[in-house]
Amino acid sequence: MKILITGGAGFIGSHVVRLFVNKYPNYLIHNLDKLTYAGNLANLSDIENKSNYTFIKGDIVDGDFINNLFEKENYNAVIHLAAESHVDRSIANPIEFVMTNVIGTVNLLNAAKTHLTKANSAFKKFYHVSTDEVYGTLGDTGMFTEKTSYDPHSPYSASKAGSDHFVRAYYDTYKLPVVISNCSNNYGPNHFPEKLIPLCIYNIKNKRQLPIYGKGENVRDWLYVEDHAKAIDVIFHNAAIGQTYNIGGHNEWKNIDVIKLLCKIMDEKLGRENGTNEKLITFVKDRAGHDLRYAIDASKLKTDLAWLPSVTFEQGLEKTVDWYLKNEDWLNNVTSGNYLKYYEEQYTNR
Repeated sequence: MKILITGGAGFIGSHVVRLFVNKYPNYLIHNLDKLTYAGNLANLSDIENKSNYTFIKGDIVDGDFINNLFEKENYNAVIHLAAESHVDRSIANPIEFVMTNVIGTVNLLNAAKTHLTKANSAFKKFYHVSTDEVYGTLGDTGMFTEKTSYDPHSPYSASKAGSDHFVRAYYDTYKLPVVISNCSNNYGPNHFPEKLIPLCIYNIKNKRQLPIYGKGENVRDWLYVEDHAKAIDVIFHNAAIGQTYNIGGHNEWKNIDVIKLLCKIMDEKLGRENGTNEKLITFVKDRAGHDLRYAIDASKLKTDLAWLPSVTFEQGLEKTVDWYLKNEDWLNNVTSGNYLKYYEEQYTNR
């Protein structure tokens, strides 16, 4: 089987690529990535010389490039993870999110559709990886299910909702064999430090302020990235065509409680007095359109395909901290650009 994995140099994508390359030595895995600020081939240095792995630099927004790639490689399947994914950046530049997340996805769908109709085609599945943010926000109770209506509130979530709708439209209209999954907030190794947990790990290590939106009362369901990669593996190989699955970690936490736990863990890891790192917490003006609560009901995935998360949030967070502290070179390299200045400006302006 020859599989194209898009966005495979990014956070989640790199874990999926590594899992598939190592677990399925008879598969040919092509990793397509534009290598934006969040794409990093250092994430895959341990498998870059594997005989069943190939990296391809390219942009899914370039339709001609995508069509030629499909024509040349005759892929059996696509696992589509390439996306602009940070809400703050989508607020600052929504067009970039429309181009990558919507137009890029449609380019891939068109190429797969064209490829499917060819006599020599062995195309079997287009797997689109999405987010729970397409569902909008929840109150104090309830959970997102696969039947929850879409209600996106940010340019990021709107662009992902649009891409989901196009995937389903290509299934309904052209009979393209698709599956979709919507996951909760991921965390773990190799996460670019613009997101909450890796940003705060970096700032705690360097005794910088920990900027928390509002009062820190927003609730997220946290999913360890390696558990997500395993869920993608299960869904890719076993889900029926046309199905959608929610993937959640069964770990609902308020943002402020996440950071307090992180501070406690890093007090111990860094040999600091208990409570030292909590003093770095700084509340800042809330993000525009900030959803209050996300929570995933992943019971369909458990019932149909026997998947459950393997680590608790406490276990996963400690493993994450250990990885960042042991990989200081990686962290220093990805933070050596302008991102810190960008975020200081963003938090100040909000």
